[in-house]
Amino acid sequence: MQLLCRQQRHQTSVFWPQDIDRRLNILVRSAAAAGERTFRAELLAALVAAAVTDPETLVSLLHSYRRMPADALADDQDRDDLPVLRSPGPRRASS
Repeated sequence: MQLLCRQQRHQTSVFWPQDIDRRLNILVRSAAAAGERTFRAELLAALVAAAVTDPETLVSLLHSYRRMPADALADDQDRDDLPVLRSPGPRRASS
């Protein structure tokens, strides 16, 4: 049996508000706090896979997002209760 998470990858570009990007980082850190090792793309894939496809529910979700005030995710800025994760990629050598 082939797992969905092991299928061939497709790269996509997502442009969204900075606070949404920070929120995704918070969600990854939250998964880490629960002992799960994951990354942004995998978490996004999981959220999309779990999303409801009912048109009315989806439209309601869109409308709620579009009406969120600019500071709706401001409480996410300082989450000292979650682990700090290193960004992927090469590390700078210590001097």
